[in-house]
Amino acid sequence: MISEYKGYKETEIGYLKKIPKNWKITRLKSVTNSLTGYPFKSNEYSDKGIKLARGINVKEGVFDWKNTVFWNKYEPYLKKYLLFEGDILIQMDGSKVGKNYCKVRHEDLPILLLQRVTRLRTRGNLLSNFLFYTIASKNFLYWITISKTDPMVPHIAPNDIDNYVIPLPSSKIEQTQIVNYLDQKTQAIDEKVSLLQQKIEVYKELRKSLINQAIAKGLNPNVRFKQSNIDWISNIPEHWETIRMKDVGILYSGLSGKSGKDFEQENNGKSKTYLPFTNVASNTYIDKNALGLVIVEENESQNKIRKNDLFFLMSSEGYEDIGKSALLIQDLDSETYLNSFCKGFRITSKKIVPKYLNWLLLSSAYREKMLVRGKGFTRINLKMDKINDFEICIPNSIKEQEEIANYLDVKTQQIDAIVKNIETQIATFTELRKTLINDVVIGKIKVTA
Repeated sequence: MISEYKGYKETEIGYLKKIPKNWKITRLKSVTNSLTGYPFKSNEYSDKGIKLARGINVKEGVFDWKNTVFWNKYEPYLKKYLLFEGDILIQMDGSKVGKNYCKVRHEDLPILLLQRVTRLRTRGNLLSNFLFYTIASKNFLYWITISKTDPMVPHIAPNDIDNYVIPLPSSKIEQTQIVNYLDQKTQAIDEKVSLLQQKIEVYKELRKSLINQAIAKGLNPNVRFKQSNIDWISNIPEHWETIRMKDVGILYSGLSGKSGKDFEQENNGKSKTYLPFTNVASNTYIDKNALGLVIVEENESQNKIRKNDLFFLMSSEGYEDIGKSALLIQDLDSETYLNSFCKGFRITSKKIVPKYLNWLLLSSAYREKMLVRGKGFTRINLKMDKINDFEICIPNSIKEQEEIANYLDVKTQQIDAIVKNIETQIATFTELRKTLINDVVIGKIKVTA
């Protein structure tokens, strides 16, 4: 059951306002032991030994061991970096800083803690499971939002985490009641979300299949095929040709020589618009309404982007986005620059339709090839020559390229609309989950057995 507490007291903490009278407020450093991970050398990672908990493994509430590396040179001085069941981990930088956290389970062990990840280990009257929900609350995310630095690569310091103020029930029994209630309620929400996510995956697979079919075989079901002579696709329509990327356009670099202070949110007269890497990672076609601001002096030599330019994500925290492309199909209102994590590609050949090329580069066969060519551990990186030397297959008719591109525009937009509707439902459940957690862990509503 839920109800309100009989009495509340005000606090001087802006995001708390008031808490139950019998609760207290305390900083995390008073009830946890925090530790930032060890700087293990990436060139000494192994495929056996003890798992390393990297930022890439810490996701929204769970561990993700898809990209796992190990350390096989254990020494006594590393003992302090061994994790225990119930430890709470928080990723300290990246686009989802504050949102990426998880709890160590018994089945995850043994694990060593890597730098840029903070471990919280409870002590005193604080239960690990209660801390987990506290870190999952809206209040913690708000605290991280006002504490983080550098808009290019958001970052928090260990002190930011240590100084976070939490409301704490004085009784472990009450904490346990809260945890049990939230376990039950969040599990029910998570099950509904899981079913919706499964629907999304079905539609995403359909989308992927449509792209692959059109890019590899065209739209004519009766076409005859020939060997392609390129390694990422075996057969192509006999009237198609193969060509290297560098023969149809030129790559150019993004912003250079910039620091975090150059990326201002307010226009100060020197600010210019720039294309963030998130715009490339999230879209098929660049969203001109999702640009950032950066200070660019008049005497700087920086590349400007323009209509029909393609953009590649050359550096990413994970393999999912590396090599991802997006196309600018609109004229921009002012001179605009490219972020440093991406490369631009300006099409110079009359033999290829920009939209067709973008769809080709979004196909699974191409994307899988780029995953193989990506290198790195903490960040995955691509080199320019990997793009330049990449061989592509294209219809020798501009008309056919346009037909394929238009077909994929229509079909994927239909699928995207369905997916967006499902995502809206998920967002509603997710917001309900966050609000429920927040209201319970700050004592806005009372949970009873």
